[in-house]
Amino acid sequence: MSTAKPTPPRFDASFKEGFAELVRWRRDVRRFRRDPVAPELIEHLLALAAHAPSVGFCQPWRFVLVESAVRRAAVIENFRSANQAALAGYDGERRALYAGLKLEGLTQAPVHLAVCADEGAATGHRLGRATMPETLRYSVVAAIQTFWLAARAEGLGVGWVSILDPLAVCRQLELPSDWTLIAYLCVGWPEEEHDDPELERHGWEARLEQSVIEPLKR
Repeated sequence: MSTAKPTPPRFDASFKEGFAELVRWRRDVRRFRRDPVAPELIEHLLALAAHAPSVGFCQPWRFVLVESAVRRAAVIENFRSANQAALAGYDGERRALYAGLKLEGLTQAPVHLAVCADEGAATGHRLGRATMPETLRYSVVAAIQTFWLAARAEGLGVGWVSILDPLAVCRQLELPSDWTLIAYLCVGWPEEEHDDPELERHGWEARLEQSVIEPLKR
């Protein structure tokens, strides 16, 4: 049996420039074409997402492909109810601006993914979680970001729908009781391409200026 160690990759200037461009063009997409996405491509992206870091190597992410029209309709109704409640929390110009925003692509996106944290995951033997249990959910977020960047590299768009009642989604999808919903993702081919966030483009919020963090001095 060979014991040779694999050669670490060398990331040249061209790769680094391409990666920086990928990060800049990773957008939260809400407008999708209805063209189907090959199941093999989704499987490839999920395989890459499984290489994300996780606390204690517990790998707690659970990706659920939501294909049932009935379940999708329930999630869409969930969004509409939560969105009305959110709208009621704003007044004046901010309320009008919120009402005009497109905040999801649930009816257009060909792929729906519910991403959950398995709170009862035995893998990892609780290493790192006894002191910071929240790192289990953070690990799932790392997998989502990995999936998102990999999807963007393939030309796919991803939208994270957070205006939902997460407990209701878990019931609607009949998920295990020890799974926590972290994200509900819409995935598909973007209807339009932008390198700036839609919320920035429509005046909801401006990008913060980058700041240098000074070393802590005592």
